[in-house]
Amino acid sequence: MAGVPAPAAYDGDPEVLGADGTAAPAPAQDAVWAVEPGKIVHDPRRVAYLDAHVRAVADAIEAGANVTGYYAWSLLDNFEWALGYTKRFGIVRVDYGTQERIWKDSGLRYRAIARANAI
Repeated sequence: MAGVPAPAAYDGDPEVLGADGTAAPAPAQDAVWAVEPGKIVHDPRRVAYLDAHVRAVADAIEAGANVTGYYAWSLLDNFEWALGYTKRFGIVRVDYGTQERIWKDSGLRYRAIARANAI
């Protein structure tokens, strides 16, 4: 999808080494892509971004990487030290005035992938 950042190559990341010097299982790096503040819950570009990253992790596993997990940067929109409330990283939107939480489309997609254990 145009405008969606490409995932980093997971196969080039340094492996985590165990005490005996062999490669240890490790979670994949988190995915992060901020969106502008507002009432955005329909985020098709973030859904495409998430799909691309999960596919890259699946490819790394098929190539022999011992990946033990994958996680999104943040469940909830929150305060970021460098950006304050100007960007939203969560897969669940938080209305800061009422504290209401609403699943974003990217959160629903992440949940579907996790439940199916497949993309």
